[in-house]
Amino acid sequence: MGQQPIRSARLEARISPEALAVVKRAAEIQGRSVSDFVVAAAQAAAEQTIEGTQILRLSIDDQRAFADLILNPPEPGAAMRRAAAAHRTLIKKSI
Repeated sequence: MGQQPIRSARLEARISPEALAVVKRAAEIQGRSVSDFVVAAAQAAAEQTIEGTQILRLSIDDQRAFADLILNPPEPGAAMRRAAAAHRTLIKKSI
């Protein structure tokens, strides 16, 4: 019983001849094929994009303000009290 072969997906893109020349040159510099270079660059850009949405970076002042609000939350305003009352009413109706 051998291992199953690794399957790969196909990705196609149309780019200008000028952009292709730049990509080819960069791939040559790194000693990679154009396909390998493009896949690696796309994956790195995708990971960076995803990371940018998952990590919240705050200045020291903003970190302190955030922690202070968690530790000492303000009293709810009128709109929040109305929303909480509406939520309680909806929950009671659904039970």
